[in-house]
Amino acid sequence: MTSTAPGGTTPTGPAERMGLKPGMVVQELGWDNDTDDALRVALEDAIDGDMVDGDYGNVVDAVLLWWREDDGDLVDGLVDALTDLVGGGVIWLLTPKIGRPGAVDAADIAEAAPVAGLAQTTAATVSKDWAATRLVAPKSIA
Repeated sequence: MTSTAPGGTTPTGPAERMGLKPGMVVQELGWDNDTDDALRVALEDAIDGDMVDGDYGNVVDAVLLWWREDDGDLVDGLVDALTDLVGGGVIWLLTPKIGRPGAVDAADIAEAAPVAGLAQTTAATVSKDWAATRLVAPKSIA
């Protein structure tokens, strides 16, 4: 089954696959000289603005977290990414694809997400060198 975007079309670009839309505030954490600049430009074009950094100090709709195997404890990184995230917001964890320097094992993500209070939902193909994993806070029972 193919997922479709509003209007019945299949999402084509990385921003569409990630659910990013104009006017959204997206915080970018973990940027370094190895990140995918073409992806960053495509995402900023899609939200019609610049991504904000960790010093933003206000709520954000989504967090783009670039993470490499040697960046430290993934649980800590995910908890830090939650700081400014609005309720119902999404963290997109971007990790180097398997076989690339700094690749993060999928088992490490699966283990770290629930410890940080997150659920792993989907993966998206967004770049030739980076894999994207969608993480959300589970809905609480009222």
